[in-house]
Amino acid sequence: MRALAALAVTLAVAACNAEPTSSTQTTSSESSTAATPQPTTTNTITAEGWGLLHVGMTRAEVTAAVGDTSTPNAATEPGSTCSLYHPANAPDGLFVMLNSDRLTSITLRTNTTLKTDRGFGIGDTAAAIKAAYGASAQSMPHRYVEGGEYITVWTVGAPATATTFVQNPTARGIRYETDAHGIVTSVHAGGDSIQNVEGCS
Repeated sequence: MRALAALAVTLAVAACNAEPTSSTQTTSSESSTAATPQPTTTNTITAEGWGLLHVGMTRAEVTAAVGDTSTPNAATEPGSTCSLYHPANAPDGLFVMLNSDRLTSITLRTNTTLKTDRGFGIGDTAAAIKAAYGASAQSMPHRYVEGGEYITVWTVGAPATATTFVQNPTARGIRYETDAHGIVTSVHAGGDSIQNVEGCS
């Protein structure tokens, strides 16, 4: 019994004299986390999609994830297999394009805080985008806005310097659309449909 009592006293004294390490370890861990930005899928779009939405999903899967169109009475071109709409439960400014009932791309327009995985979105400048992507950014004049541009960055399935319309269902990329002042007005992410200049065409 005396031996056990002595051991207990020794352990208690050692515990009192030990240097606190938990707070130091926590601080180190927290600073490490703060120094390394973590990806946020809820506020980021990539060439593969956004959050619950991924290129290639069926319309039923899109509806299950973010609801059906918020404008059910919107006109649709007769005989068209393509539709572009804002799902009822999707973030403001996010539109989906479906062709033959498959999600082909996502578009960002006004009133959205969503950004691409490189941190660019509505309101950013063409100059900043080109500087960030370098030679990967392909620029061509906007079809309807004098001085505007389409800046496209392909991640897979297209030549690094594609100068013609890429027709490859496996291609993935992001296209920034700018106005005459070089300000991004729309962002398109996904398959080869990001090259469309009139919605579904």
